[in-house]
Amino acid sequence: MAHSGINVLFEGRNLIRLFGGLWTTVEIAGVALILGLLLGVALGVLRTFPNRLLRLVLRLYLEFFRIIPTVVLLFLFYYILPRQLGVNLPANQMAMLAFALWTSAEMSDIVRGALISVPKHQRESGMAIGLNRWQLYRYVLIPQAVSLELPATINLVTRVIKTTSVLMLISVMDVINVGQQVVEANNQNFPTGVFWVYGMIFVMYFAIDYPLSWWAKRLDKKRLERANG
Repeated sequence: MAHSGINVLFEGRNLIRLFGGLWTTVEIAGVALILGLLLGVALGVLRTFPNRLLRLVLRLYLEFFRIIPTVVLLFLFYYILPRQLGVNLPANQMAMLAFALWTSAEMSDIVRGALISVPKHQRESGMAIGLNRWQLYRYVLIPQAVSLELPATINLVTRVIKTTSVLMLISVMDVINVGQQVVEANNQNFPTGVFWVYGMIFVMYFAIDYPLSWWAKRLDKKRLERANG
């Protein structure tokens, strides 16, 4: 058992390094989600305005981030734009920016869909009592849209967390990159260590994403029960 594959996790600082990589993953995803969700809410509200030009521009913004693969997006933000614009930021910050803009695009569509799903009579009632546009959104539309958009928002959060697995391609020391280094450094002494290292990474991602996924499904089920009840 001296060279059992599972021992690779406890060799030196390997396990601590994996948790350090996980923290980097969570930090990048967390910052990107906070910025992206806030910007996405604002853009989603704007997409419901009657201004056709504004709606067209925001639609193109959404389609850009939907069409471009995440890997290409990271390369664009890390390798191409810094050289063209003379910006020199660490890989972690560029990853946060790329993920935040992608999140905001996806969130804008969730918010737009939730807002237009609010029953028409709610909007008409607000206008009947003299609410202006901003008051209508603040007191009537947005509060009701929150419950509609929450399951989709949680699913978006899990997608962002899972997609951080591509960060190793721009040399970010996330949990995947650290895991790969651990495997390569210990491959001779622990040939089957790769199974345990990536098994631990799977457990880490599962521990974060599964509760969120379960929560989203539960919220969606409750919403459907209320709608049918």
